[in-house]
Amino acid sequence: MKKINLAITGCMGRMGQQLIKSANKNKYFKIVSLTENKIINKKISGINPELNTIRAFKKAKIIIDFTAPKCTLEVLKIAVKQKKKVVIGTTGFSKKEENLIKKFSKKIPILKAGNMSLGVNLLMYLTEIASKSLGKNFLSKVNEIHHKYKKDYPSGTALMLGKGIATGKKKEFYSMIGKKYLNKKNFPFSKKINFNSIRKGDVIGEHEVTFSSGKEVVTLNHESFDRALYSEGALIAAKWLSNKKSGLYSMRDLLNFK
Repeated sequence: MKKINLAITGCMGRMGQQLIKSANKNKYFKIVSLTENKIINKKISGINPELNTIRAFKKAKIIIDFTAPKCTLEVLKIAVKQKKKVVIGTTGFSKKEENLIKKFSKKIPILKAGNMSLGVNLLMYLTEIASKSLGKNFLSKVNEIHHKYKKDYPSGTALMLGKGIATGKKKEFYSMIGKKYLNKKNFPFSKKINFNSIRKGDVIGEHEVTFSSGKEVVTLNHESFDRALYSEGALIAAKWLSNKKSGLYSMRDLLNFK
């Protein structure tokens, strides 16, 4: 069986390191390139990390990117020139940046997800169903907890869940975004979707969606215990994307949720 040549960006980051570990154990992939946004004068898994360049990605069939929005867009510009497939786990994109990614996806296959976990993507699906079923008499909010080093808030997963709420109500997501709180023990419901983000310790990820009518409360939640579930999910996404044509895909497409 011929392995899929893989490039991993942000190789010194938390997810970059986890992706290297998972890819080295995966029989379907061979890491041929590692990149970082600065020169690294040591080999990692027998590979010399490079900057994001055409040369760095030349041998790769698929690029997995868990970095930062500016870096991701830099990687996509190179990927388009070389017709590479890209899995994006980066979060924190602006609406303008999201639109740029859509444009790139007309030329190359891109799978983008704010969370690569099967459980989280099931949670988003259930959130849509709950939002649609409970209707306009229920207000909703999203709470998330991540490690103290995570900079963006709300998390990409929290925003995914917010989009699930909006989709269930057949509303445009950006028009539904309410207030964004940081490190609040309690935060209110509103007619829009309020978000609360807690940054503490080494928490991998906890997400909770709450619906309330004032007379009853419905709560959906998910907790991650091992960062490997994200890297393994990204590799499943990369394998699935390996035979896809140009387009913008999500984990929902992979999981075939209707």
